[in-house]
Amino acid sequence: PVFSGMKGSAIENFSCVIYNISFMNCTWQAGRDAPGDTQYFLYWQNSRDDDVMECELYIKDENGRNTGCRFHNVSIAIEKAYFLVNGSSKDSLIQFYDEYIHLYTTEILTPPLNVAVNCTRESAGCIITWQPPLTSHVENIKCFQYEINIQNK
Repeated sequence: PVFSGMKGSAIENFSCVIYNISFMNCTWQAGRDAPGDTQYFLYWQNSRDDDVMECELYIKDENGRNTGCRFHNVSIAIEKAYFLVNGSSKDSLIQFYDEYIHLYTTEILTPPLNVAVNCTRESAGCIITWQPPLTSHVENIKCFQYEINIQNK
């Protein structure tokens, strides 16, 4: 592809994270050679069947420049989501940045639910039980692996 715009004006360090099942934050840094008046705009498409949407709630830096976006009611599709961040400046053309991301790789899982510990004096051990964390995309709970760190006082 031909990338028009001033070299070094596209955003850098783009990343997204999904948390609390349906919230997503995407952040980036302004291009190192972008003019000071550059403003960035994020568009994304969760799957080919979805419409392209612009960010509704931008995260701004101290200069009022968009450096991220907050989303709610995000669901994780099987295919990769498409992200595009373009920019505008009165001084020059700004290069765009785009990326396809498997959203499930960005999810921070919630802790397991209903953790219970049952220790009895008669036995030499304890029984620890829990339920899998809530997610928007994992249907097979056998996919989870757990690690228990027991610390004695």
